[in-house]
Amino acid sequence: MSLALYGRLLGRPGVLRLVLVALVARVPNASLGVIVTLHVVGPLGKGYGQAGIVAAAATLGMAIGAPWRGRLVDRLGLRRALAPSVLIEAAVWTAAPFLSFEALVGAAAVAGLFMVPVFSVVRQSLAVLVPVEEQRTAFALDSVCTELTFMLAPALAVLIATTWSTTAALVSVGIATVGAGGLLMWFDPPTSSAAVLARSAASGEAVDAAPPTGRAFSPALLVVLLAAAAASLVLNGTDVSIIAALVEWDQASSAGWMVALWAGGSLVGGLVYGAGRRSIHPLVLVLALALLTIPAAFADTPLLLALAVVLAGIPCAPALSAITAMLVRIVPEHRRGEVMGWNGSAMTVGAALGAPLCGALIDRYGAGAGFLAAGLIGTVVAAAGLVALRMFRTRARRAAAGDRPAVVVG
Repeated sequence: MSLALYGRLLGRPGVLRLVLVALVARVPNASLGVIVTLHVVGPLGKGYGQAGIVAAAATLGMAIGAPWRGRLVDRLGLRRALAPSVLIEAAVWTAAPFLSFEALVGAAAVAGLFMVPVFSVVRQSLAVLVPVEEQRTAFALDSVCTELTFMLAPALAVLIATTWSTTAALVSVGIATVGAGGLLMWFDPPTSSAAVLARSAASGEAVDAAPPTGRAFSPALLVVLLAAAAASLVLNGTDVSIIAALVEWDQASSAGWMVALWAGGSLVGGLVYGAGRRSIHPLVLVLALALLTIPAAFADTPLLLALAVVLAGIPCAPALSAITAMLVRIVPEHRRGEVMGWNGSAMTVGAALGAPLCGALIDRYGAGAGFLAAGLIGTVVAAAGLVALRMFRTRARRAAAGDRPAVVVG
């Protein structure tokens, strides 16, 4: 393990600035989940199941919109593709506090459809700014920076929501969306090798762009999308369960720092994974994520829950970075924006299943049931994916062996 890998990575043209812009631009998305949950169970007087329905509406919109917006980035460029998303999403979340529950569900779906694709754009840009041999470290660093945002943004969101109101928090998200989208459009990070080469030629800098490889759609891609869906299911179920556990203990104001501890575990895991020399298959990391989430179901005090969520967070950043690294490796560059969108869709499908399912179980059996369901379902899905992958590889080897000419021993 060598942290010098990160220093070399950040010394590459454009990488450090991209990382810093991404830290800020992700704040609205990182704070939204906890604010919506507190608004639905607070001022709107609904349960966690209904909060899960709002989250599911937003994620359904994202699942539909992500591939479409990814194609627009590939075809039109970042600025033209982003402008409608910034305006519409900002308008929705600014108006959200004044809507009924039913209207909020519809508004969340619209916001999801046009959500600013910060995560996919940043990873798409890293894929062309960084050569193949450094991409695992680059995506691990990206996941670590994402966790930094998720450590700070929810804590700030909870502070605003509990000190003032969820209305103030949601309006802040709307305003921050404009700022985040504007910042990303101003920086306009390159999303193709052609753009990187053009900029480097203009500035006189040498940039190693990753070559496009692989096909757009393949069995390997389906496996990666399955891993993304499973990871998202576990993470969103855990998110809802953390808030529910603290509300049960009458400590809702502690949700921000509890989520920050969860993200802190992920940050440490991501740094270690990115500084290592060995890649691990995404499904293996998702399996670890699911299994390490289960102990949180049995935490009966805030201290035990804090220890459990730190443990559960450790495989998070490695799993998400491994998913992105494999996507970049198997998908040709000219389809990368679209396939990053499909990855976002897979994650939102997992979230759409995880949040309402865990929320309904929490309403019926308590917060522990949410953690347990997220961990067990994620375990089953990841394990099934690994079994299917092994069967596919075995059949491929047998088919290849069958094509070889027989050896005659005289």
